[in-house]
Amino acid sequence: MISVSNIEKRFGSLDVLKSINADFETGRSYALMGPNGSGKTTLIKSILGMVVPDSGKIEVDGESIKGQWTYREKIGYMPQIGRYPDNMTIGQLFEMIKDLRSNANTVDEELIEGFGLDKMMNKRMHTLSGGTRQKVSAALAFLFDPKVFILDEPTAGLDPLAVEVIKEKILKQMGPDKTFIITSHILSDLDDLSSHALYLDNGSLIYNDSIALLKEETGEVRLGKAIATIMKRKQKSVTA
Repeated sequence: MISVSNIEKRFGSLDVLKSINADFETGRSYALMGPNGSGKTTLIKSILGMVVPDSGKIEVDGESIKGQWTYREKIGYMPQIGRYPDNMTIGQLFEMIKDLRSNANTVDEELIEGFGLDKMMNKRMHTLSGGTRQKVSAALAFLFDPKVFILDEPTAGLDPLAVEVIKEKILKQMGPDKTFIITSHILSDLDDLSSHALYLDNGSLIYNDSIALLKEETGEVRLGKAIATIMKRKQKSVTA
């Protein structure tokens, strides 16, 4: 389980995260939503140790991540934009990552084959389209069968067939010993893949509960409509 307690982060005069509290429990899939600039990426990077919060505490399996790095072996991370050495081939990249994680017990190459990356291992990274880079990032995130998946816009830039491949893989991997945190601006994807929702707005956590409860409270069937209803209610309460 990942526990985030009273996390705050400022960049200059900008409050990016404002006292965020959230638990990401094992066996659940979380949709992390919010407009651009709401703090989603900063929260993700804080969990990954790539951003150091100004205050608060983050724990993974009951242990603080402060000053630690080995906990990252439990996490498969797919960034929104993957950046890799330009002159390295796809095959060299995967071999390098495997060498770095030589202690890994399991290697899952299903997405490599599902995306057809096994047929283009000699292609250099700088020659790849944005969509193919996304496929590489997805395959790397799932490569070592981690317990936690953090997927930042996993379907962005993918063709319709590839979108179905990764969605099927996510659903296949879900289970009582896995945790998924998924961000996307395509709310229909999150509706298919998530059981719980967190909505950030201007650095504050507006909603944090099950998607089923959100739909029940708003009377909406679709996640996008339910979120819109919650935000309209918030705006009315602020202006009242």
